[in-house]
Amino acid sequence: MTQSIPMATHRALKLAVSLWAASLLSGCGLSSITSGLGSGIMGGGTAKTETGAVSEEQLLSAAQSGDAGPPVGGIEVAAGCPKFTTWPRDNFVTIYEQGRVGDGMAVMHRGEITKTARECTIEPGRVTVKYGFSGRILLGPKGRPGPITLPVSVFVTDEKRARLTNDKLTVDVNVSVENPIGYFSAVRTVTFDIPEGSRPGDYQVFVAFDRTVPGAG
Repeated sequence: MTQSIPMATHRALKLAVSLWAASLLSGCGLSSITSGLGSGIMGGGTAKTETGAVSEEQLLSAAQSGDAGPPVGGIEVAAGCPKFTTWPRDNFVTIYEQGRVGDGMAVMHRGEITKTARECTIEPGRVTVKYGFSGRILLGPKGRPGPITLPVSVFVTDEKRARLTNDKLTVDVNVSVENPIGYFSAVRTVTFDIPEGSRPGDYQVFVAFDRTVPGAG
């Protein structure tokens, strides 16, 4: 009986390290679920807004399913709605022990955004996008069980990639040796003005992990 707890702890830690290593090796695929699929699964459908189509429960369930496959229906389905995706290469962030950035055995935890969704309402001169994202945080070899918080930025860009808005938020999970993966989801709304004659589809909404935190790599 005295050895059962250490053995279980060892197995859990081994699982956490294995999952973390596999994530690093395979890369982070980003899947998207978009509203307005209709009959156009291959991109031929028309854009429409579906009230309640983007929900934290839906996104959290998608993140927990564990698949990081190709986007459902493709990100071009709702062509008239601004795209919502991760900023290039910022769908993940790895936090290392201080002074050991880049050392694979010094990883404390790793955050990954694995699912995104959005729907929009387009009015003359104004666009409202309801967006959501979800993902997971994995405990690393040097990670500490307990609550983990990672900062995230969501911003809107125009056709020239100039930023129009910038929203700061955090994602929070609890991890333990027995459960080294925590899942998160968030749903927000952003409204922005567009000049007369502009096309809403030329604008984009991005989500990105904040890499200015200590130990980020």
